[in-house]
Amino acid sequence: MAIASSKEQAVSVTDELSRRSETTRAWRRFKANRMAIVGGVFIILLCLMAILADYIAPYDPLEIYSGMRGVGPSQEHPMGFDHVGRDLLSRVIYGTRVALIVGLVASSIAIVIGVAVGASAGFFGGWTDSLLSRLTDTLMAFPLIALLIVLAAVLGPSLATTVVVIGVTVWAQYARVVRADVLSLKEQDFIVAARAIGASDRRIIGRHILPNVLAPVIVLATLGVGNIIILEAALSFLGLGVQAPTPSWGATLSDGRAYILLYPHIAIAPGVMIVLTVLAFNLFGDGLRDALDPRQRD
Repeated sequence: MAIASSKEQAVSVTDELSRRSETTRAWRRFKANRMAIVGGVFIILLCLMAILADYIAPYDPLEIYSGMRGVGPSQEHPMGFDHVGRDLLSRVIYGTRVALIVGLVASSIAIVIGVAVGASAGFFGGWTDSLLSRLTDTLMAFPLIALLIVLAAVLGPSLATTVVVIGVTVWAQYARVVRADVLSLKEQDFIVAARAIGASDRRIIGRHILPNVLAPVIVLATLGVGNIIILEAALSFLGLGVQAPTPSWGATLSDGRAYILLYPHIAIAPGVMIVLTVLAFNLFGDGLRDALDPRQRD
């Protein structure tokens, strides 16, 4: 028993040193990607904007200014007013909070479900793999936006519903990636060695397999946040997401649709923010993918 424990500790120490070395190399590769750095800085600014919205926003996003309906940008109101006379800049700032809450929380839900399903399917195989793989394939066969619309309509539109509905419908891509990685990892020598010294399935999955599949999951999640923000904006645009008067980029874009010829700034402001945010997450995700790619060499 003591010999087995010593061997397991030696394997763990070796794995830890290898991970530290690879992390250092990955950070150097990431820093060399200037566009990824730009995307990361923009994401940090978005997070600060969402956290400090109460202090950054110049006006109350729900306050209606009489006689200012659809008025264009000015020095005091850089983005102008929306179709009912609310300050558009303040609503865009508060809309950042909604976008990031939906993007990050829904991604977290999807990651937890997808990693659990993919790891179980790939590690245990047999009927477990067949059942979970068919479930994953079935979910991916549905048109995602149509499925979201149906679920949101049935459960009722709200911020919580939007987060949960998106989270429980986009996990299939994580499950598929994790399953493929686990299928190759479980045949590796270090997994065989862990089995030989008597490590339990739970320990093998938690200590040896999951740390080695996190890199592609993190990259996929980073790229997926932008897609989730688009999905939230689409649901809000259709009236099935965040409900008025809560500020939301998608809802504001929907408000500006009816007045696109009279007050184009109403639709332009949230539209530009959606584009820039999605682009930032995509650039950041591309940088992570290149940095964490084991085929890359310094």
